[in-house]
Amino acid sequence: MNNKLYVGNIPFSFRDQDLAEVFNKLAGFVSAKVIMDNRSGRSKGYGFVEFDSEDNAQAAVGAVNGSESSGRTLKVAISVPREDSGDRDRGGRRPNRNFGGRGGSNDFRRY
Repeated sequence: MNNKLYVGNIPFSFRDQDLAEVFNKLAGFVSAKVIMDNRSGRSKGYGFVEFDSEDNAQAAVGAVNGSESSGRTLKVAISVPREDSGDRDRGGRRPNRNFGGRGGSNDFRRY
């Protein structure tokens, strides 16, 4: 059961409450979270919305996808969970393929 939605192309001025206002009139709305840039403090342009059931989430996709908010066309879809790519080392970084996967110039390991 997937009742979480991805919402893309949201205005950079949006905060959690702004995104919630777009969806709170729909049945089963639970929460909204805008993903923020830690450095600039503004929205990264996407967020996630949660509903109480998969049916309500599907209805929200149909109701909001393609609608306009602050001059931007919202893109709404069922959220797909991230999978571990297995292509990362223990530090969470991708190996540098140019050096045989041993890391790049910022990787000062002692062998």
